[in-house]
Amino acid sequence: MISKRFGFVAIGTALVLSACSFAEEALWPSLTGEDPTAPTRAAAAQPAAAPSQTAAAPLPAAPPTMPVRQPPLGNTNFQPPGVTPGAPTGTDVGKKVVSLRQGLGKLQNSIVEHNTLLQQLRAKMVQDSQRYHGTVAAINARLQVGTTPGNPILVQQFNGAQTELDRLNADIGEMNRLANAVASDSTMSNFLSESARASFRLSGAIDEDHRQLAILEDEVNRTVVLIDRLLKEVADDVRRQTSYVATERGNLNLLSAGVKTGEIYGASLINRAMIAAAGDSRPTATAGGAGRRPLIVIRFDRPDVPYQQALYNAISRALERRPNAQFDLVAVAPSGGGTARVALNSSKVRRLAEGVLRSLVEMGLPPSRISVSSQTSEAAKSNEAHVYLR
Repeated sequence: MISKRFGFVAIGTALVLSACSFAEEALWPSLTGEDPTAPTRAAAAQPAAAPSQTAAAPLPAAPPTMPVRQPPLGNTNFQPPGVTPGAPTGTDVGKKVVSLRQGLGKLQNSIVEHNTLLQQLRAKMVQDSQRYHGTVAAINARLQVGTTPGNPILVQQFNGAQTELDRLNADIGEMNRLANAVASDSTMSNFLSESARASFRLSGAIDEDHRQLAILEDEVNRTVVLIDRLLKEVADDVRRQTSYVATERGNLNLLSAGVKTGEIYGASLINRAMIAAAGDSRPTATAGGAGRRPLIVIRFDRPDVPYQQALYNAISRALERRPNAQFDLVAVAPSGGGTARVALNSSKVRRLAEGVLRSLVEMGLPPSRISVSSQTSEAAKSNEAHVYLR
């Protein structure tokens, strides 16, 4: 469930400019330059109440990434070859052949039942996926044109999308149980195959017994191959759909943040990083140095600073260049005003930085990729959060 976010989120360009500033060239590869917190002559000439004109223009919003469509499911219809009937011969080996033929018949009936269940599950998974993506598309369409934070209609739609994804996850659980049942069929088929081969070595058989045994052994072997193919296809379906649902969980978490703020972001940051990593064979560069410049500076100079979209854009661009990148989140408090004021600002900016950290996690960036620290600065005029590429 998404709790409604209350409060006014400014969307005007002038407000974003006063809240966030970028060092776009710092994304790649340069990490050096002037300290962006240092005051400039242009800034000093502005009235205190006017928005900062020294901040670089924010990066353009990343185009919304289309949701990852459901990976293809297998389409094989598994039908067993059937069992050739045979007349009893009255010998002990003939009785063994009858017993094996009955066992093969039961096994093939089980395959028919499991194949029917597989086709039903595949059809249900496609329907659940279509409903899920239809709901997500409706939410993104509304966010694309702009809406209010915590719009109750979008909250309801988001809850519906969660339900549909939960249904899809339950379908995967059913298919996993089917895989276990097919594995039991595989064990039975191997037993019948070994028994048929062993029956050729029994004494007291007549030629008709061996003729029927040869036919039975061929049918058992074809059934073994069919079960192996069935088991592999079910396992592939489970693997692909499990990965797909995990990816959509990340995108849905980011979508929830978009519904809270009334803004559209795109794909989960970790999913974007994985896509970028798949298509990037360049060596990873090492970032560091005392003079490095931040990807983004968030100035908390008024309540409810709308930094989420700018933060997402900055981090996603960094991940496009360096999919394995890690980040440093630094809470910066002004060092002026006396010891008590510094202590108060330091405590407040740490709480604000925790909010930035939560936003990054909601956007899909793993906490293990983010290091959080705090410091004071003479150049800072308000509480700030700096995000660096490590």
